[in-house]
Amino acid sequence: MSGGIDVHQHLWPEPLLAALARRRSAPLLRADRRGGWTLRIAGEPEWPVDAADHDPVRRAALVESDGLDLALVALSSPLGIEALPAGDAEALIAAYHDGVRDLPRALRAWASAGLAAPDPWALADALDAGMAGLVLPAGALSGPDGVERCAPLLATLEGRDAPLLVHPGPAPWAPSPSATGPGLPAWWPALTSYVSQMQAAWLAVRAWVRPAHPRLRVCFAMLAGLAPLQAERLGSRGADADARDPLTTYDTSSYGPAAIAAMAAVVGADALVHGSDRPVVAPPLDARDPLVLARARNGARLLAPREVPA
Repeated sequence: MSGGIDVHQHLWPEPLLAALARRRSAPLLRADRRGGWTLRIAGEPEWPVDAADHDPVRRAALVESDGLDLALVALSSPLGIEALPAGDAEALIAAYHDGVRDLPRALRAWASAGLAAPDPWALADALDAGMAGLVLPAGALSGPDGVERCAPLLATLEGRDAPLLVHPGPAPWAPSPSATGPGLPAWWPALTSYVSQMQAAWLAVRAWVRPAHPRLRVCFAMLAGLAPLQAERLGSRGADADARDPLTTYDTSSYGPAAIAAMAAVVGADALVHGSDRPVVAPPLDARDPLVLARARNGARLLAPREVPA
């Protein structure tokens, strides 16, 4: 699958795992009785973590076995690291950036940024060090106030012609409601708050980010929670119902043929890129499927400049 890219994976390098294990409040890692780790996140169920899943050499081998050329790896915004107080966020993000500095050739990292005190100069340094672009939690882009707070980061990306990946996750000024409690299944947040965050961020990008940053390339994880399928309803409220944007792409993580086909009809097949969400989700990649091949190749365009129509 020459030229194919997985734009959405997660990798927690050893310095980050060690930093999380030293913490006394969420997000944190605690050793469990099986000799592994348990992840604690504010407002979410606990999750087992296998450190082997975050081995860069092993991950690079999986990229090759998938038939891809490259995978872009990131923090997972639901951890809430970007939403921590500035000092805590900076320390954990520095540990992550340090750990992904020398990845195997098959991997490249997305940068992260703390949002209590956004630092565009730190982002510029990360981009200069070779990071692909920036991940922001969708909760940070859920309305005009959040967009304004993130504006220095967005301007830096636009000025450097680097892309933005919008991923589910909270912002300091709008914490996610608790998704734990009796009777709630482990998948509850992924099907409720994650989806609503992504849909709000898609609308906010249309309303405020795109007019202010017309040359910013944006990729939404998990098909933006299928927000573009609401375009007809958006039009019925007097807004522009055209969901197509040459600088906006959508990764297909967690979705299957029915949702992907519906999205392609609304945003165009060229706007769909391959994202696996590994190791959270690792669906089989059928390189014989020409549609999968096309989406994996579309990802390469996310990393290259595009001409914006006048």
